[in-house]
Amino acid sequence: MSDVVPKINTLEHTEERSHREIMVVITALMLAMLLGALDQTIVSTALPRIVTDLHGLNRLSWVVTAYLLTSTIAMPLYGKIGDMYGRKKIFMFSIAIFLIGSVLCGLSQNMTELIGFRALQGFGAGGLITLALAIVGDVVPARRRGRYQGYFGAVFGVASIAGPLLGGFFTDSLSWRWIFYVNIPIGLLALLAIWFRLHLPVHRTEHKIDFVGTALLTASVVCLLLVTVLGGTSYAWGSPTIIGLIAAGLLSLGLFIPWEGHVPEPILPLRLFKNEIFTVSVLLSLVVGIAMFGAIIFLPEYQQIIRGASATKSGLMLLPLVFGMLVASIISGRIISHWGRYRLFPIIGTILVTIGFYLFSTITLSTSYLRLSVWMVVLGIGIGSFMQVMTLAVQNSVDRKDLGTATSAATFFRTMGSAFGTSLFGAILVNRLSHNITKFVPHVASAPAINASIIQSGTAQLAKAPPAVIHGFFLAFAHAFHTVYLWGIPLAFIAILLALMLKETPLRTSIREEAAGEALEFHEKI
Repeated sequence: MSDVVPKINTLEHTEERSHREIMVVITALMLAMLLGALDQTIVSTALPRIVTDLHGLNRLSWVVTAYLLTSTIAMPLYGKIGDMYGRKKIFMFSIAIFLIGSVLCGLSQNMTELIGFRALQGFGAGGLITLALAIVGDVVPARRRGRYQGYFGAVFGVASIAGPLLGGFFTDSLSWRWIFYVNIPIGLLALLAIWFRLHLPVHRTEHKIDFVGTALLTASVVCLLLVTVLGGTSYAWGSPTIIGLIAAGLLSLGLFIPWEGHVPEPILPLRLFKNEIFTVSVLLSLVVGIAMFGAIIFLPEYQQIIRGASATKSGLMLLPLVFGMLVASIISGRIISHWGRYRLFPIIGTILVTIGFYLFSTITLSTSYLRLSVWMVVLGIGIGSFMQVMTLAVQNSVDRKDLGTATSAATFFRTMGSAFGTSLFGAILVNRLSHNITKFVPHVASAPAINASIIQSGTAQLAKAPPAVIHGFFLAFAHAFHTVYLWGIPLAFIAILLALMLKETPLRTSIREEAAGEALEFHEKI
């Protein structure tokens, strides 16, 4: 098969773009996406040092929450504006905002400044992830897109592990401020590559931005994400604050839906949900986001608490999972490009994820690392087989004018799922740990007060405890971890059902074919 695909410099003119030229653009996009993905996790190992230096332990969670909120909110906005005004300049703008935010984060002198600058950084990151995937749809036809999008799945896998490792390295070797400064050379390199080597068609038409829809969606997302962040930790789940946030989030969502139905240029066109492939794909992205983060985020906890591994070593222990994701992402992408079909991979992937969840639900104190590694490979292959396929399916099912909006929607739902998954499985873990400590360590009077902070520092607090108490705590944690994955099995099974519902349309073989098909549909309508 030839490594040449069409390149479009204007709406009327096309010329051939070689595989080498595409890889220059793809590499720049991967660097930009790596920045956004890394900064979701790189601060985790640096947070203790940050709060010590800036004296803000009571606002610790907001360093992560501010970034998550603004990046999630910005995703559909970037998708829509990119569709309206062209993606190249908007993408470069998002990189610039991200880099400015990174510099300011590194220069922060107190927690208020750091939280505010993390919010600015997150606003840029929302464009990095969303527009990078949309631009792939601009430069590569759907038939060959899987080959390149497999690389992006690998980027997410690497970032999930490299983030904590790099955060720990820079914090211990230099300063926590370097977890932000390291973004500068990578971002500038991506910016220059995009400026000189990315050529996209520019559409110039009059548009109106849906400010009301954006505000309603923002309010809904902020309220519902705050529920996941604050519920069960800062406030009880049944407290007036949490109930009020849920009510405000649902009310905003209830107002958003009818508004989007009649506004001329909605931020998230509801007509896209009439497309069955789009609807199933974004729902599957949501469920996968919940399951994937629920699966990955607590594995280092097990390694650190049960096996006494350091933060760096616990990250290295996840390499089998990353290996599975990398191999599956790249191979599935190449097979899809060669075969022209994608439906099989979400089905296989969700089945493997379900099997992986079951395997982890049998974990015990004595489970060997070799066995854990095999389980992680199974889980990694499952996730890597279809994580980026959802984006491919969405892009192939919509008109080119909706490419950015549809791509941002898929990414938006997956990010929302990640936030909810982290909160959901975290609540299950904390709840069951408290219950299990009462069962396995009956003499610990404070067992009902066990919370997330004790989970993080449990081994340190137990260092001087009798061996029986330490063993009881480890049993309690292992059983809580077991319960987390048992709850993950039904979610993974729902993902299988959604994958079976996913329909398949032939992947377009050229950019020209996509444009011609849309032109034909337009003429048929008039």
